Amino acid sequence: MISYADYHKEAPTDTNALAELLYPNITGTIAELEEKYPPRQLPRGAKVTRFAPSPTGFVHIGGLFGALTDERLAHQSGGVFMLRIEDTDQKREIEGGVQGIITAFERFGLRFDEGATRDGEVGSYGPYRQRQRAEIYQIVAKQLVREGKAYPCFCSEEDLAAMREAQEKEKANFGYYGKWAVHRDWTYDQIKEAIDEGKPFVLRFRSNGDPSVTKTVHDCIKGELRFPENDQDMVLLKSDGIPTYHFAHICDDHFMRTTHVVRGEEWLATLPFHIQLFEAVGWEHPEYCHTAQVMKLDGDAKRKLSKRKDPEAAVEYFHVEGFPVPSVLEYLMTLLNSNFEEWRLANPTLPLDDFPFSTERMGTSGSLFDLNKLRDVSKNVVAMLSAEEVYRYLSAWAEEYDPDFYRLLAADPDKATAILQIGRGVPKPRKDIAVWSEMKRYMAFFYDELFVREDAMPERVSPEDRAAILERYPSIYSPDDDGTVWFAKVKELAASLGYAPETKLYKKNPGDYKGHVGDVAGVLRVALTGRTNSPDLCEVCRILGQDKVIERLNGARGL
Repeated sequence: MISYADYHKEAPTDTNALAELLYPNITGTIAELEEKYPPRQLPRGAKVTRFAPSPTGFVHIGGLFGALTDERLAHQSGGVFMLRIEDTDQKREIEGGVQGIITAFERFGLRFDEGATRDGEVGSYGPYRQRQRAEIYQIVAKQLVREGKAYPCFCSEEDLAAMREAQEKEKANFGYYGKWAVHRDWTYDQIKEAIDEGKPFVLRFRSNGDPSVTKTVHDCIKGELRFPENDQDMVLLKSDGIPTYHFAHICDDHFMRTTHVVRGEEWLATLPFHIQLFEAVGWEHPEYCHTAQVMKLDGDAKRKLSKRKDPEAAVEYFHVEGFPVPSVLEYLMTLLNSNFEEWRLANPTLPLDDFPFSTERMGTSGSLFDLNKLRDVSKNVVAMLSAEEVYRYLSAWAEEYDPDFYRLLAADPDKATAILQIGRGVPKPRKDIAVWSEMKRYMAFFYDELFVREDAMPERVSPEDRAAILERYPSIYSPDDDGTVWFAKVKELAASLGYAPETKLYKKNPGDYKGHVGDVAGVLRVALTGRTNSPDLCEVCRILGQDKVIERLNGARGL
C-alpha cells in the first residue's frame, strides 16, 4: 500500500531554473514589494479592513452586512477601510459592475478611506483592482516555484474530468492531490518540453498538508476552529497568469496590510488552504471574521436569502422602495450585534456611530432577515429625523423615482417641510412612515393635484348634522388658534349639536348624546383630508390655509 508520504516527494532540485523558465520576464522580488508596501503607521489597535466584491452582479444584502462590519471595525479603532475590486473572473464580470458597486455604497454612506473610486483610485497601497496587480502575484508565485512550493500543471479540462470520474468510481475524495497530482513530480526537462510545445499550464501549490493532522485557528466571531490540514494542490495562477481568489487575497491582504478579513461563512471550507498559503510564503495571516449567512423564513423553515427568489437580496431594492439609508443600517446593526437593540432603547437620540460594535456580539448561526421588522425599525428611525432631514431624503428619492411628486415638493419646500413637521419633535412622535414610497399617499391631501376622497363620513353622524357641522365650522375657525383653542371650539360645536364634548362623558352615559366630539371631528377630518385617519387636524388646517379649508368643507357637502 502506498503511504501518504509517498505522494509528497520533494520538489525537483532545479527549481531556480524552473522559476526562470516559467516567468522569465518577472524580475521583481518580494523584498522590493515589502519596501513598496511597508507596514502602516497607525495607532495601536487600529484595524485595517477591506470590502472586496467581484463586479459579477448586483450587490447582495449579505455584502452590505459584511461591509458594515468592515467599516465599524476600521473606523471605531481609528484604522483604514478599503474598497478592493476582485475582478479576476472576467468571464462573469458584467458591464458597469464596478460603478454599480461604488454607487451602492455611496448611497449607504459607507465611507472608504482607500481604494477604487469613480475617477480612479485613492491610497498608496494600490492598485486596488486585482487585474492591475498581476505582476505582484507573479513575483510571489515565482518565489514559490523557486522554493519548490509551486509547479506547473498541464492538465486539460478533459483530463480533469476524467480524473474526477475515476475518483468517483474509487469513492475517493475529489481534487488534485496524491496520486492524482500527475504533474507534481515532473522533471525540469519534462516541463520544458511541454512549454516548448506551447502547452498551456496553470500554476499549482505543492501541498505538504496531511489531513490526519488537525490545526486550530481563532475566528473573531466563531471562536476556536479546528480543521484538518489541506492536502490539495490548488491552483494559484490560471493559464492567463491571473490568480485565483485563494492566491490573490493572501497577496493583497499581506501587501495592503489588512489586519481583519470579514467574509461569509461559506468560505470556511477554504480556510485551511488560506492559512497554509500564508505559512508557505512566511507571512502572518490576518484575523478572520466569518459572518453567518443572511437567512429568510420560507414557511416554517429558514433558507439562505436567494438572489433569484428574493428581491430584497439586492441592496438596490431598498433604494428603489425608498427605505431610508439610516433605517437599513440601523436594522442591519440589530442583526450584527445582539446588544444593539438594548443600547438603542437606552440611547434613542445618539448616532449609530456611537454604538460600541464588537465581533464578540455577532451571532454564529444564520441571521434572519425580516422585512416586517425592518419596516418597524424604519418607522422608529423616520420618527426621530427632523422635518428638514426627511424632506432632503424624500425629495432626493422622488427626484429619481417619482418626478411628478418631486415637482410638487420642490415647488414649495417650506410647505412640504411644514407637512413633515406635523407630529415630529414631540415626546411621542407619529410613526406613520417606513419608506419614502409611502409618503406620496401620506401627503396627498395637502395637494389638490393628488387629493382623493378615500373614506366615507362617520355613520353615527346624521346627514343633517354633517351639513350643520360643515356649514358652521368656517365661522368658528381661525388660523391663529393653537391646538388647545382649536379643539375647545370643536367641543363647543359638538355640544351645540347634542354630542358629548368629552369622549368619557359619552362612554358614561351614551343614551344622553348622539355621539361624542370625536364623531364631529371625524366629519371635519373626512371633509378636509378625505380620510378617517390623518395627522393633527389643527395643523392640517393651518397648512391648507383658510381659503382651502372652506373650499374643502363646501366640496364635502352632500357626502
